[in-house]
Amino acid sequence: MTDPASRTGFIMRLAGPFQSWGGRATFTNRTTRPHPSRSALIGLFAAAAGRPHETALDPFTTPPLTGLSYHQLRFTIRVDNPGCHYTDFHTTGAARPRPQQLRTAAGEHRSEGRSTHVSRRTYLTDAAFTVAITGPPPLITHLTHTLEHPHWAPYLGRRNCVPDEPLLLTGPLTNPEHHLLHHAPLTWPQPPPPGTATLPVIFWWDTPPTTRPAEAHQEPHDHPTDFTPHQRTWSVRPQWRTTEPLPTTLYAGPDPLPALHTYLHQDTLCPTNSP
Repeated sequence: MTDPASRTGFIMRLAGPFQSWGGRATFTNRTTRPHPSRSALIGLFAAAAGRPHETALDPFTTPPLTGLSYHQLRFTIRVDNPGCHYTDFHTTGAARPRPQQLRTAAGEHRSEGRSTHVSRRTYLTDAAFTVAITGPPPLITHLTHTLEHPHWAPYLGRRNCVPDEPLLLTGPLTNPEHHLLHHAPLTWPQPPPPGTATLPVIFWWDTPPTTRPAEAHQEPHDHPTDFTPHQRTWSVRPQWRTTEPLPTTLYAGPDPLPALHTYLHQDTLCPTNSP
């Protein structure tokens, strides 16, 4: 494991009209988690780097990344806007010619009355998350470069979920969690009440938080161990939740782009930045 003192990181913003973060997939019903999953975030990085499914999780073999892997990354998720759930009703197979219609488990074509396959897929609408990613410095530098010049376009859980710009908010930082708490613009869904000094914002931590005692602890089944198609597997890992009182001065307003642009281009965001 990498020495924590040698870690660095960056901040990215995950926002868009639709997001879906790999919840339970029971037959024809596909749900979403309430915030980005570890598996989806690592998959986003692997896609941006152009790594195939079969080797996406393998350690890198070329300098300066030799021996490093995505498993060494730590995520801290700030829930700027939880969004709302939206269920999309899908049908497939009905309008195709008979030879192209759906088949049964035995390989025969379905009967005319059963040729339509129905599914329901749940999305988060208008949600926004700001995420701090920390890890070994060479890996962080690699990630920021590939996110700026992706091999395959990034998406928010499913390919039809296109992210808003900007996606990458900073280059390498010494303490990205500090920026989540004190500097990164907050795309809160509504203006703060008059006279309010702080806003209660939910954080999800990969390691026990040091800011305050955790309010909840869970063990999501979203740590990827194999991305190979038809062999995808995950393991359980811990996650902690806190509610942090963020200053209302971080509120980005109803149109967050000016505040995000200012944050993106401030001179203090450099690789040697400290809290």
